[in-house]
Amino acid sequence: MTTLHHTPARLDTEPAAWAGGQLVLLGVLGSTVGLGPLGWLAGVAYAVANQALLGGAVRRARSALGPADRVTSARGLLVGGVTALVADGGDHTALLVVLASVALFLDFVDGRVARRTGTASALGARFDMEVDAFLILVLSVHVAASLGPWVLVMGALRYAFVAASWGWGWLTGALPPSRARKVVAAVQGVTLVFAASGLAPHPTVLVGLALSSLLWSFGRDIAWLWRNAPAPVEGVSRG
Repeated sequence: MTTLHHTPARLDTEPAAWAGGQLVLLGVLGSTVGLGPLGWLAGVAYAVANQALLGGAVRRARSALGPADRVTSARGLLVGGVTALVADGGDHTALLVVLASVALFLDFVDGRVARRTGTASALGARFDMEVDAFLILVLSVHVAASLGPWVLVMGALRYAFVAASWGWGWLTGALPPSRARKVVAAVQGVTLVFAASGLAPHPTVLVGLALSSLLWSFGRDIAWLWRNAPAPVEGVSRG
């Protein structure tokens, strides 16, 4: 989240190093709990995609990763581990819950680090959001295996929103800050981890309530964007 400028070679170094760290974590998981071909494939694909997207983002921003971005990158490593465990399909519940829980905890840390160090940036905020969204998606896939495919809505909703914005440009408008939005987003991850642990009483009800709050949050934001969208040009209607 820094604003210092660096050469392209320097900008590429750290994302590549984090991708290497992801492979190391996969190796540790493979040697301890064991990962099958699907687990390795998903983990490596995640590492490659993350490095490509993050490397491209820092080159476009022409700024190196800052302290908070490094916390987010550490979260990204844990999310990659969760992805590999979910894809593997083995009985890794305890480890999956631990990795996901630490990743969720660090979500509160990177924002504090950004504010304390004065290194908040659009790149850092987007990076943090993408890591959050992918963790929710992966956890929803895992929980859907036991509760039903409807849980996938929780992980897919944000990506559906992005896809819809390609056709309806007014969905790309800037939303005002909202504490409720942040709380609802945090609830999704905590609820899915709790459901994945097998310790949650009435997990279907719990996850259903979390999903309901997410649908409410998205609905509220979409309504706000619609009301505050720029006026149509020459009588062309929105949507």
